[in-house]
Amino acid sequence: MRFSVEKLLLWNKREGESPRAISLTIFRYILIEAFFAFFISFLFFFFIFFVNQLLLMAQEILTKHVPFSQVALLVLFSLPGVIAMSAPFASLVGTLMTIGRLSSDNEILVMLSSGLSYRNVFVPAAAVGVVISLFSFIANDVLLPAGTLQFARLYRSILVSTPALELEANSVKKFKNTVIVTGNVTGNAIDNMLILDRTSDGERRVIMANNAELKDAGKSGLSLDLGRAFVQSSKEIAREDYDYATAGFLRYWVPQEDLIQAMSTISPREMSSVDVFREIRKKTAEIDVRLNERQNKVSVLALALEDTLRAGPSAESWNRKANQFAAFQREAQILQSLREDRRLSMYWIEFYKKFSIPFGAFSFIFLAVSLGLMAKRSGQTVGFIFGLIISVVYWVLLVGGQTMGIRFDTPPFWSMWTPNILALSAGLILAVIKIVK
Repeated sequence: MRFSVEKLLLWNKREGESPRAISLTIFRYILIEAFFAFFISFLFFFFIFFVNQLLLMAQEILTKHVPFSQVALLVLFSLPGVIAMSAPFASLVGTLMTIGRLSSDNEILVMLSSGLSYRNVFVPAAAVGVVISLFSFIANDVLLPAGTLQFARLYRSILVSTPALELEANSVKKFKNTVIVTGNVTGNAIDNMLILDRTSDGERRVIMANNAELKDAGKSGLSLDLGRAFVQSSKEIAREDYDYATAGFLRYWVPQEDLIQAMSTISPREMSSVDVFREIRKKTAEIDVRLNERQNKVSVLALALEDTLRAGPSAESWNRKANQFAAFQREAQILQSLREDRRLSMYWIEFYKKFSIPFGAFSFIFLAVSLGLMAKRSGQTVGFIFGLIISVVYWVLLVGGQTMGIRFDTPPFWSMWTPNILALSAGLILAVIKIVK
């Protein structure tokens, strides 16, 4: 049974609560309403992310004849990621629906007319935001890494028995010393395959085939029968010397240990925020050492080249100036590539992402309360629609920020926190306008 604010205010008077203070009765009332709306919204977003990210993956694996029990475990281990993403959006929609209903039913107006301030709305809503943010952070920082690690272990065990999982149409797969590029895939038949690999004796090979067929190699690895193959090989030391050959039939094999090693690398997503920060410090120190070494080498080469040019044609080193310049240019390019290496940025982006997404729930609260107070009628329906629109915009900004941070060297902090800052700023501005008005 839903109690109206009028009844709650009468109850306050009987209990002797001051109308000017924050009413504990109103606090509990809005808190219960907000958590109920959050639960309904959470189920909605959970279903959306679940279908979009998990069932499609499960369907793809099931077509490879993987046992259903293992697919169910993969889905289970992926749930923390769905929970972490659903909670912030659910807090936005749930708060919008709650405050929108209170406003459209004039319960906010009755509360203000009774001498209560907007604090009685913002405080319980903020409390809901803090609880949801902490819940989402635990899911994102503790449950998600643990679930992802278990997912990777189970997937590796599935991969040993079903190597075909690694081959998809028009895809690039990287193993230990092998890169396989596939064309169209029909059953076990593959068109236009390209293989780049390196043998144990340092020989690099490029293998092209018009067609290939995946053979069931069981637990031994990945076996491919290549048709009309062309092979070019060269030594890693002397790449200008190469051999080539053609074959009507060629069998290529990727051993099981290479398949497993390709899945063994732990990404930042599989770490907690503490582990990611520790890895950032480690990689930063390593990069600084490499940069100093390269910078010193470039400086030495630059000085040697400068001395040669100053000495002129009479110097013994004049005939080596072309080689000196080539060496200087090569080292300068390596130094520049080290400076532009964005792999560290990926760790920083993941580090900030572990905080920005969970605490997006708290940023959403102020925006949701401010918009909900403006609702005149059909508050829950309007709140739900506005919540979906804002969620889509937030998601676009989040994905766009992550892309900008990786590709265009945008500062990782701003890449991940800009959507939250915009939501919080818009909410505070609208709140001030509403209160002053």
